[in-house]
Amino acid sequence: MPNRGLLAGLAWAAAGLVGAIAILAAAPPPETPAETPAAGETLTSTDQFASGDRLIADREKLPGAALYGANCALCHGGSVAKAPNLHWLELMPPAAIVNALTIGVMAQQGKTLTERQKLDIAEYITRQPLTDGLPRATYAATCTGDASTFDMARPPRPVGWGHDPRRFVDDGIDAADLPDLELKWAYAFPNATRARSQPAIGYGAVFVGSEDGRVYAFDLKTGCARWTFQAGAEVRTAVVLTAGAGAGTRPMAYFGDIVGKLYAVDALTGKLAWVRRIDDHPSATLTGTPLYHDGRLYVPVSSLEVIPAADPSYPCCTFRGQLAAVDAATGAIVWRHYAIPQKPASRGLNAAGIEQFAPSGAPIWVNPTLDPGRGLIYVGTGENYSSPADANSDAILAIDLKSGKRVWQQQTVKGDAWNVACMMEGNANCPVERGPDFDHSSSILLIDLPGGRQILVTGHKNGLVYGRDPDRRGALLWSTRVGRGSIQGGVHFGMAAAGTTLYVPVNDMNNTRNGQLLDPKAARPGMHAIDMTTGKLKWSRVQPNVCGPGRPFCDPGISAAVTAVPGAVIAGHLDGHVRAYAEADGKLLWDYPTARPFTATNDMPARGGGMSGAGAAVGAGHVAMNSGYGLYFHEPGNVFLVFGAKDSVR
Repeated sequence: MPNRGLLAGLAWAAAGLVGAIAILAAAPPPETPAETPAAGETLTSTDQFASGDRLIADREKLPGAALYGANCALCHGGSVAKAPNLHWLELMPPAAIVNALTIGVMAQQGKTLTERQKLDIAEYITRQPLTDGLPRATYAATCTGDASTFDMARPPRPVGWGHDPRRFVDDGIDAADLPDLELKWAYAFPNATRARSQPAIGYGAVFVGSEDGRVYAFDLKTGCARWTFQAGAEVRTAVVLTAGAGAGTRPMAYFGDIVGKLYAVDALTGKLAWVRRIDDHPSATLTGTPLYHDGRLYVPVSSLEVIPAADPSYPCCTFRGQLAAVDAATGAIVWRHYAIPQKPASRGLNAAGIEQFAPSGAPIWVNPTLDPGRGLIYVGTGENYSSPADANSDAILAIDLKSGKRVWQQQTVKGDAWNVACMMEGNANCPVERGPDFDHSSSILLIDLPGGRQILVTGHKNGLVYGRDPDRRGALLWSTRVGRGSIQGGVHFGMAAAGTTLYVPVNDMNNTRNGQLLDPKAARPGMHAIDMTTGKLKWSRVQPNVCGPGRPFCDPGISAAVTAVPGAVIAGHLDGHVRAYAEADGKLLWDYPTARPFTATNDMPARGGGMSGAGAAVGAGHVAMNSGYGLYFHEPGNVFLVFGAKDSVR
């Protein structure tokens, strides 16, 4: 995933964390979802824009320090192997922690605590001041009448993350429609400073997850809620919709949360079918969206073990990325494929006298890519976490669909081992390679070319795009430089393709936030197009910096995934603008600023910000997207936006 090692480490360093503690979700997941407030009901939540700039500096002086030590630290300090680490908890809003201790997975552990004590624990973990408790929050109103009815004549199209990562959608919006798009409604996610779940459109609804773990099925036209579901933690994957096939089968929605749990929910009712934690490692998470195919889900697993590794007393490192095949009906594991086949083993002691393990890392941040004709599924990996770097990091893996066995692999960048310790001079846990922390952070695309040929196309944080031959075990056909590349540069969450045109978003931040300032003359932030038959660059539209002096966390580049429609591509930029570019020449067709306040359907403060992670969802004549990425030195926001053509009656 783009920047995950670096950016998570920056958040770690900024918070002044030392060591690795763990999260609330160590207990087994419940068989049924926790009780959630009804749509329209108000519950307590954190102030999504006030707390980020007034974090408590010394939390050990807080009353929650002793409470955490007495009630949480024993199990969550490493003695429970399945307990995720504190860096996950810090990514949650305080309300989610209080809810977990009250009605969620930690309710048993929280039953002896008073409401004030739960607040104190949440304050200690998040370092957000809660002296006056949690502010109120209003959720979406419940749909009534026609708005509450799912339109079975408009099933979801199998495009985008979870189905086809080419992200090309032909469903009521094309290049001619884009200049006339207007905002139809906006929703303010409570308890949120970021919005990074990829929406999905189907049955006359739009489905999306949120930072506080709530998943919504909104009526596409009005923004009321047909149902909501409360997951145990932030949902940052896409919501993957499937249509019912055959008698007695129901349409389903699948999604994952940041503590590594995968959920299956009835798409028409929001009722939980099953939930499973995919990987028992304390730092495992689900960031890439599961791929659905023929009754199975193929689930990529990544982690942020690079963060606790910054503590030289941490025994680095033991996570290894995996792709898990899961029965979509039951949640049973069919097979597991580890990016690093061998288990990490002791490699001696570091300079601080702490045992070290390797090989480790090679997380799978990207969404898998299906190749049914060859019976394969493709994923890309990230860096190793500890030395020595091996051949499995920064690599493309081709895996047999039926057995889960590796058929071939191609490594893009050799010798890449890195963790957050490398940001600190003399830290004993930094691998000798010291990076460069490059990843396959964008999904691999399988493209049909003229003459019956196919090509695999991959984008990389090093600023290069590669064309590979799937019939020759991924042999290189061409490589094209589109960006400068860096630890915060190159291609991030997702490219898109329309025919033989490849749309390549480039981030290329000049201030990498690790003490390194790069040459802005070499940066190429913006949108680029490649002819995949030749690998030649068709056009480039480098975005000028329009951020201004009052926006220190604003950047012009594109980190979010992009989405193609007939004749154009839609891109959300880190400067808060959503822009659309013409396929033929890159001409700007639409420019909509989102880093501003909005009037929300739930009467909550709504504001957009930087756009990263998920991109636009297109369907039924609408464009839906999130704005706000208050994490890793990007601009916060909490708004979900739905656009349609002017005077649209769809």
